[in-house]
Amino acid sequence: MTDQPPLAAQRAAWERWNAETREQRLGEVSTDQRDYVVAWLQRLGRTDLDIIDVGCGAGWLCPSLVNFGRVTGTDFSADVLARAQVRMPEVRFVAGDFMSLPFEASLIDVVVSLEVLSHVADQPAFVAKLAQLLRPSGMLMLATQNRPVLERLNRVPPPEPGAIRQWVDRDELNALLSPHFDVWELNAITPRANRFPWKLVSNNKVDKALKALFGEGPKRFKERLGWGWTLMTLARKRDL
Repeated sequence: MTDQPPLAAQRAAWERWNAETREQRLGEVSTDQRDYVVAWLQRLGRTDLDIIDVGCGAGWLCPSLVNFGRVTGTDFSADVLARAQVRMPEVRFVAGDFMSLPFEASLIDVVVSLEVLSHVADQPAFVAKLAQLLRPSGMLMLATQNRPVLERLNRVPPPEPGAIRQWVDRDELNALLSPHFDVWELNAITPRANRFPWKLVSNNKVDKALKALFGEGPKRFKERLGWGWTLMTLARKRDL
């Protein structure tokens, strides 16, 4: 567990980041995460699910989630969520510190949480609360930054004042989830590299050579090597 900045500082950081970023555009990392979540939801074969998007930001994923049931989105960013509520009246938005919000236990079928874990001070407590929300055998769809790829292959700006940064690797993520969940899938997706010499694996000539040699798209090949920016996890709540 890392030191936790004051909640007001965290809230200000995420209000600013969402207004400047998530309300303006989506990048490849986010769209890849969305596609994984939608594919997993389609596999469940239901449209009557109770779904919560924990750390929903500007609610960018919620239009995809509402096709599968009733959706609640929660985030620090009260002003951002107020604007999201106007755009998406069919979604219930709840602003506040997730760890303090009094959500009822065992009422949710699917918890979605994308790139939130690394910004939480007490990660075991966060994962325990995600599990608490779920009905027996409920599903967790979680994305978090892949620490080795971000540290070794990329130059990433320092965190904003007030923001927490605790990246994890595959083994650390498994350890956090294992007390409460059975992990069904854990994939590294969306290859990214901007640090020399690793950025050389991201140019078009290398991509063409990989496709010629291995007969598959270079993106998929790099993901199989574990070079994905995101660790994308599907897990089922363990019945205790």
